Amino acid sequence: MEKEQELVWVEAQKIGISIDLLAAAKQQLLFLAAVDKNRWLYDGPTLDHAIYRYNVCWLPLLAKHSESPVFEGPLVIPLDCEWVWHCHRLNPVRYKNDCEEFYGRILDYSNVVSSLKGICRKHTEEIWSRMYPDEPYDFDLRKVYCATNEKTLGVEKCTTYDLVSAVKRQSPFYYQVSRPHVSNDIFLEEAVNRYKGFLYLIKRNIEQSVRRFCVPTYDIDLIWHTHQLHPISYCKDLSEALGKILEHDDMDSDRTKGKKLDVGFSGTTKQWEETFGTRYWKAGAMYRGSGPSPLTITSLLPNILRKDVLAPNEIQKIIQLPEVKIVEVLLEIVGIKNLPEGLKGSLFVTFSKKQPDVFFNVKRKLTILSESGEKQVASFQCEPKGELLFELVTCSPSNLLLTKAFKTMGTSSLSLHDFLNPVSKLSVEKWVELLPSSGNLSSKPIRLRIAVSSTAPVQAPHVLHMVHSRSLLKNSCLFPIPGRVQYAKSWTHIVDENGTEIISLNMRDSTKEKAKDKSIQKKQVIGAMTSGETLALAEYVGTWWSLLDSQWCLQLIAKSSEDGHVLELMGSRMIRLFQGRKLDFEPKQLEKQRNEQDFMTAVEFSTEDPYGKAMALLNLKSGTVKVKEEWLVLPMIISAFILANILKNEGYGGFILRGGSLKELDGDVEKVSGLHEEAEQINQSNSTEVIARLNVDAVKSGGCGGGCGSGCRHMVKSGGCGSGCGGGCGGCGSMVNSGGCGSGCGGGCGGCGSMVNSGGCGSGCGGGCGGCGSMVNSGGCGSGCGGGCGGCGSMVNSGGCGSGCGGGCGGCGSMVNSGGGGSFALGNMVESGGCGGCGGSSSNNNPTFESTVGNSPIEACPKDSSIHVTEAVVVA
Repeated sequence: MEKEQELVWVEAQKIGISIDLLAAAKQQLLFLAAVDKNRWLYDGPTLDHAIYRYNVCWLPLLAKHSESPVFEGPLVIPLDCEWVWHCHRLNPVRYKNDCEEFYGRILDYSNVVSSLKGICRKHTEEIWSRMYPDEPYDFDLRKVYCATNEKTLGVEKCTTYDLVSAVKRQSPFYYQVSRPHVSNDIFLEEAVNRYKGFLYLIKRNIEQSVRRFCVPTYDIDLIWHTHQLHPISYCKDLSEALGKILEHDDMDSDRTKGKKLDVGFSGTTKQWEETFGTRYWKAGAMYRGSGPSPLTITSLLPNILRKDVLAPNEIQKIIQLPEVKIVEVLLEIVGIKNLPEGLKGSLFVTFSKKQPDVFFNVKRKLTILSESGEKQVASFQCEPKGELLFELVTCSPSNLLLTKAFKTMGTSSLSLHDFLNPVSKLSVEKWVELLPSSGNLSSKPIRLRIAVSSTAPVQAPHVLHMVHSRSLLKNSCLFPIPGRVQYAKSWTHIVDENGTEIISLNMRDSTKEKAKDKSIQKKQVIGAMTSGETLALAEYVGTWWSLLDSQWCLQLIAKSSEDGHVLELMGSRMIRLFQGRKLDFEPKQLEKQRNEQDFMTAVEFSTEDPYGKAMALLNLKSGTVKVKEEWLVLPMIISAFILANILKNEGYGGFILRGGSLKELDGDVEKVSGLHEEAEQINQSNSTEVIARLNVDAVKSGGCGGGCGSGCRHMVKSGGCGSGCGGGCGGCGSMVNSGGCGSGCGGGCGGCGSMVNSGGCGSGCGGGCGGCGSMVNSGGCGSGCGGGCGGCGSMVNSGGCGSGCGGGCGGCGSMVNSGGGGSFALGNMVESGGCGGCGGSSSNNNPTFESTVGNSPIEACPKDSSIHVTEAVVVA
């Protein structure tokens, strides 16, 4: 059967195409990108007037020139007319009928070039001006257009096809094909071959009188669109291959399960795989979901003095960034052979990477299509190297609750390196032999048919973490208590995903100058390179921060901006920072809901991206900085560090919300009028734009001491509540909703909470030290009798809960959702943790196997590599 399927595929590739689809597809991608930078062409009066110009000016000019050229060379079409023409041609039957009705022939693209190609348009402008003296060749965006529909209706040679609706249907298409891998030559070559396979299926359906709504994946759809944009070739090629002109039905957009698109896509998938024996779903070609919400409906063309961006070699003198590539992978277990007779129980396959990387470091489960009848496809991202490891597992149905019910029957592996370094092909489907777990070789080894597809490798975003360090001695408190050692101000270490240090940063006071009888305190950001050298990277100069020897300027927006940005990073490029996850970082439907106040998105505005391009994401809770391009890494690290220090109330020039916008404090916060009242309003507003710094003894803050204790606290809803009998020290809470609550009998030290929603609660009898909670939603809760030291929680949603009797030390929780309890217990990685009494320990509570569910296209996984399923299908 496989040999027969291979022959059918060879037959499908004989379908003739009379144009170079690969080159034309690349040109289409460039054109769609140009239109997306001019989004007034998507809707409104300007689109109406563009349609008017297309019907009244462009088509008659094209007809005249194609019948009897008035000059040598091609016509250069204006962008607005080309976009409307583009959408008209994507209904090939209607376009053919309109052309033949009004002009007696199909008007083709063969003697036309796009204005994007930069070819001299002088001759086109001259003939345009002679034919249409009242309509300029260049579209004037400054002019207000109205009543163009009435003007268009009065024209004889004008299609009644609803071009406005056609444009609206095609506008979202670019988002689906706008990722870098789509323009890769190997990806497009495979897309052309798959397009021929798609036509072959339709040909078979016609020959067998089968009515089926065939739905393409987006790689096929891109090539199909490209073919339609050359109408004469399209009509000729399709008439020869299918005996008819294939209609392009883009009217349906309902992706609900059981609807026309869903049923059509499922049917196309089944027919493709039965006919060709290969997988229809393909990495990088599936539906991405709806496009992100725009930041603005008005393009922004920055007019700034451009300077040279810090060159990569100069960046490398300061920081060493690892070069990491990433790919998107789709994986399916198709079939199995040579199963032992009498085998009982269900079968499934687990997969992982032999050499786990930062993007994929877990084990996942898939059923086998031939055994279960259920199509399961795993989608994940990983580095394009190493091997995928597969284990065939059987589970006895009678002992599902017993661990020994799971039995590994054999293992095998598949190398990613073989077809991705260098890229030679982007998919592989093959039978692999399993090595028996028992070590006994069989005459007929079990074989699995595995299908893997991948995108071409692209540069992965740089993901760095800000790790705040402070010396910690066993049985020592972290707070300034008389008779205790006080440590010097700590450094913040910037580390990559592997924990390798990139640079360390510190905020320090600079010189003090007198100006108008007021002391002005300057601040500097100092960077310590891995070589040991230190360098001043930024300086606060009164109202803004100067970065990298004045190459960049970081400043607060003093009043509400139209697009909602709160900070600007200006230099050789314009970077605006918005609160929340925006554009490419916008959370997907299935993603876990998180507080958008915890994030800031850095967006670049330029001539190439007038509506903004998401360049970096700051997670203010976890201290994570994700940057897409290398040139922005160092400025963004410094900016994130400055912002983190401002939010921790350690830097000069903090921010406060006033009238819906951020306002900078002048450093003399005790003299700010009405600050207490504003703090109360901030506390009650629940605004999504609150980024505040309060350095006052004010609203809903702690610092309540009872007995001899006293509390020290910073920020909104934070506090340290201390009570001490014989000298208790209250806790110190820093940032929003944080605090440390301590009580000491005979010298107890309260906990220290740092960053958002964190805290340390400690009580000590005879010298107990409370825990220290660091970063977001973390904390250490400790109680010591006779000298117990609370735990230290580090990073997001982590904590260490410790109780020491006679000198017990709480555990330390590290990384996401982790914790440790007991004596020096360490909880590490995702969703792990444990709380012990004395000497307890923690263990990872991730399940060994996790089901992957669904019969529909799957979105790419986030960094945790969990498998997400969407019910949406691909639309033509």
